[in-house]
Amino acid sequence: MYPPLVLNPPMNKRTGQFRKVGQNPLELIKIKKDEWLCYPAKVGKLLILVYFHNKFFELGFSLCNLFELANDKDLTRKPDAVYLFGVPDEYLDCFGNLPTVFFDDEDNNLIVAAVPGRDEFGYFGYLKKMILTLHNIKIMKNGNLPFHGALVKINLKNGKESTILIIGDTGAGKSETLEALRVIGKDSIADLMIIADDMGSIELEKGHPVGYGSEIGAFLRLDDLQPGYAFGQIDRAIIMSASQINARIVIPVNSFNNVIKGYKINYVLYANNYEEIDEEHPVIEKFQNSNDALKIFKEGIVMSKGTTTSTGLTHSYFANIFGPLQYRELHDKISSIYFEVFFKEGIFVGQFRTRLGIKGCEITGPEEAAKELLKIIYSPQKK
Repeated sequence: MYPPLVLNPPMNKRTGQFRKVGQNPLELIKIKKDEWLCYPAKVGKLLILVYFHNKFFELGFSLCNLFELANDKDLTRKPDAVYLFGVPDEYLDCFGNLPTVFFDDEDNNLIVAAVPGRDEFGYFGYLKKMILTLHNIKIMKNGNLPFHGALVKINLKNGKESTILIIGDTGAGKSETLEALRVIGKDSIADLMIIADDMGSIELEKGHPVGYGSEIGAFLRLDDLQPGYAFGQIDRAIIMSASQINARIVIPVNSFNNVIKGYKINYVLYANNYEEIDEEHPVIEKFQNSNDALKIFKEGIVMSKGTTTSTGLTHSYFANIFGPLQYRELHDKISSIYFEVFFKEGIFVGQFRTRLGIKGCEITGPEEAAKELLKIIYSPQKK
């Protein structure tokens, strides 16, 4: 691939959820080898073999800006999951009208996923999000906590370092706040490194939560970025649906070594894009215990920004329908343990109000959230 590229895929939104099914799609599909290519993706510490049909080859090739390509040594081990993107319709008809499905093959410790090749599924979000769903499921089955959000390490010019996890659904204002933070904090921030832009995981190492990413790139909404940002990245950008709602850009943002290095987490925040601020609802609100925190995180409320076919105020468990929803009992057990550890270790757990979903606050909301976040990072953290 030689960016810049401008692509116009047949669809610009994703709809519905990925469903766990009781039959392995591979048992139903007849593969014509000359119609498929494989992108062996390193998704965090996992290996996922992504097979894409030649109908969607532009979307498949775009994975190179998002996931590290596995090398020959990586391919000597068993994959954690296999995904077929662009399966001819007739093979998946038995799974209903929206056959975006995965099968948990526990006997072989492998997850298999499949999505049809109809135009309505010709959106990069179906490719990316299913891969991350498979990642999240494997993370939970290993006893660790996946997250839907942004993980960022900030080094201040005064020498202070902080790693911040922002959990929230699509359109909650995560990336917008971080971009505002880059601009507002240019005189005080020495470096702002994105470890995870969408999905990642948390492990406990010597009792402290450590965060990992899953992607080397980002799939960002053009409409919500700072003016001129996309053009500043044009030499390495893949732009999709440029003239439509939910126009997107796929750009690399970090090295794979940085993504899987592991960083001790200092702040865990829920991105609230739907509430106005006042005396009782500050820009950043700290929770006093794990029960109060879990209530907000489990509700997963967000004002939809038009990145899917959902509109208005929506709820999704832990702002993450990509694995935790399908394995809720397992996720409940893991998240309860981790949130207790967050408070035990003195991590700042709270929510911040970006107001991105409130008309008229699309720019000022993330800017004010970024200002308050910078103040908190500067102030001494108390246990």
